[in-house]
Amino acid sequence: VQLVESGGGSVQAGGSLRLSCAASGYVFSSYSLGWFRQAPGKEREGVAVIYRRGGVTYYADSVKGRFTISQDNAENTLYLQMNSLKPEDTAIYYCAAGFACPYQAVSEDNYQYWGQGTQVTVSL
Repeated sequence: VQLVESGGGSVQAGGSLRLSCAASGYVFSSYSLGWFRQAPGKEREGVAVIYRRGGVTYYADSVKGRFTISQDNAENTLYLQMNSLKPEDTAIYYCAAGFACPYQAVSEDNYQYWGQGTQVTVSL
């Protein structure tokens, strides 16, 4: 399984970015897909997830209403649209795939495959 992120960069507060994660075709039908982030000195946290069964989505409270996770099955690409960005959104963002289920707490332990990460920096 290969996951390749792109779309990170630097933006001013209030701006938008869209992250992309290209994956092998079978990944979309086999795994739950998620975006995690890790800020300096902090633990990795789950940001948004699309679960493989039923397309249920999860968003961290800190990003609800601002971030949207979506997938394009024809392009085998996972997206994270990030609007109204805040300085506290600054982190390395990772795409992940695994056998996570909606009844489990969102944890990196439930994701077996990871991309290399892409830096997002939000300045005032």
